[in-house]
Amino acid sequence: MAHVTDPDEIGAAATADAAGTADAAGTAARTSRAEQTRTAIIDTALRMFREKGYEATTMRAIAREAGVATGNAYYYFGSKEELIQEFYQRNQADHFTACRDVLDTQTQFAARLRGVLCALIDVMGPYHALAAKFFKHAAEPTSPLSPFSKASSPARDAAIGIYREVIDGAVGRIDPDLRSRLPELLWLYSMGIVLFWVHDTSPGCAKTYRLIDRTVPLADRLISLSRLRALRAVSRQVIAIVDDMRS
Repeated sequence: MAHVTDPDEIGAAATADAAGTADAAGTAARTSRAEQTRTAIIDTALRMFREKGYEATTMRAIAREAGVATGNAYYYFGSKEELIQEFYQRNQADHFTACRDVLDTQTQFAARLRGVLCALIDVMGPYHALAAKFFKHAAEPTSPLSPFSKASSPARDAAIGIYREVIDGAVGRIDPDLRSRLPELLWLYSMGIVLFWVHDTSPGCAKTYRLIDRTVPLADRLISLSRLRALRAVSRQVIAIVDDMRS
């Protein structure tokens, strides 16, 4: 005999489905509002850091300008340092997107490295004034804003990952011992470029781009020569120095 569904069961199921849909919609709306609030706080903080300086800007002032309660701002970000870390990660994500074209189309190491470094400066360009203002905090060895700090490790690891991709997608051989450490060495090289950029007052930071153009071929040449037996010892010495400085 055919089973006859109880109308009450049908109604209960429909009610449950409707409730589930409403709950999902409510959760999505809350998530959207939360992301909007986070974005507003970050954007406001970066603007105020540029305009007033990092030290002079307080969390209370950021919250007021963003139109949220101070407690709400602290709910999303426990300190100004956390806001800067968010900026680092946002900047890193933008850099990853900006260098996709060169990494997807170029196979020569020098072209890949130059494209990634130029993309980094392009992405950071709008924040040049901000970088100059809070660089003294980032340069402090014990500061969580330092690119070498534990707090900065997510952005640092992501950046090193980009330079690993530069190497992996390039034609040509590299000394195996150097290859495993080269992504970190290239990241350190990029930090030198960034330091120069922070102090670059030339129009459009033209000197920074010129520095990239002049040093990338040199880096490419040195890495190519690392395959030679006579220079392998030099590569190992460089790696040993980096390890010693990190310990």
